[in-house]
Amino acid sequence: MTGRCWAVVPAAGAGARMGSATPKQYLSLAGRRVIEWSLAPLLRLDEMATIVVATSAGDPWWRDIAPGSDKLRRVDGGARRQDSVLLGLRALETVADTDDWVLVHDAARPCLPDEDLAELLSRVAADSVGGLLACPVRDTLKHASGDGRVDRTIPRDDLWQALTPQVFRYGPLRAALESAAEAGVEVTDEAAAMERAGYSPLLVPGSPVNIKITRPGDIALASAFLEGR
Repeated sequence: MTGRCWAVVPAAGAGARMGSATPKQYLSLAGRRVIEWSLAPLLRLDEMATIVVATSAGDPWWRDIAPGSDKLRRVDGGARRQDSVLLGLRALETVADTDDWVLVHDAARPCLPDEDLAELLSRVAADSVGGLLACPVRDTLKHASGDGRVDRTIPRDDLWQALTPQVFRYGPLRAALESAAEAGVEVTDEAAAMERAGYSPLLVPGSPVNIKITRPGDIALASAFLEGR
């Protein structure tokens, strides 16, 4: 990828499913905090200009563990992921050009392989829309009825599990998220916002080790990968 690249890392979530008073992005993992592992591959990019980390207002954890880098900038995030990403994009409005690339990465994805990130940036550089890391769905999918029983099996052909990072041009991505916000539409990732705006993001195969820390068992899985790596 040529030219400048910016990043937004939404980190305002509480991670209630972890059952911890400490948000999941600040949990200890293999000698560091989860978010430190998540930021590390982005900080290693030579073309990365600024990484905006959107935390909750008054976040008491960030100031204690923020890696020492002049590339990092903290802003207040919002109630939902899409709100935090949009606030991060707005924080870049005086420095980012509309055609600059913006990379959005989950604060709770600590196992992003450098080679996957490099492949993503290489593939989207020649694409007019942008794209995301994703994994083809491998397991059989079941749809549940209201009483917790299976009511049908969903064909997995052509189904992909969305990962992060997701990379799009600054102008179109901000416009897509602004439009969703104005319409009161919830989008669960940046690709969904771009799809709603009429774009078809590129799917770039990524490693299944790029897990998102969501439940207690995920810490053990991530630790095994990071320590083995």
